Amino acid sequence: QLQASGGGLVQAGDSLRLSCAASGRTSSRFTMGWFRQAPGKEREFVAAIRWSGGTNIYADSVKGRFLVSGDNAKSMVYLQMNSLKPEDTADYYCAATNGHVINTALSSERSYAYWGQGTLVTVSS
Repeated sequence: QLQASGGGLVQAGDSLRLSCAASGRTSSRFTMGWFRQAPGKEREFVAAIRWSGGTNIYADSVKGRFLVSGDNAKSMVYLQMNSLKPEDTADYYCAATNGHVINTALSSERSYAYWGQGTLVTVSS
């Protein structure tokens, strides 16, 4: 089970940190992704991280502004969002899987078996 939190209303240029708590057993291959869905748009990939390490990946639209990190001991994953823009406004979802995900599939929703509820981020201009 996944529980996302940390959304809110901020101004353009501000920062916000989202958290996602994973309950239940997580394997060494645990992988978590962040996705977002803006009003009237399809859900899109934001970032992904593996418990086993390696390079985290990001959507081009957030590279250099967002940072995904994890705390294995606490089964927590974070999404630090800096220099927020109005176009970052969306419901943000965390997703996870206990299976290995190849790099090219990390951005695909189908790679993730578990999904949390969304947390709304609104960025005003």
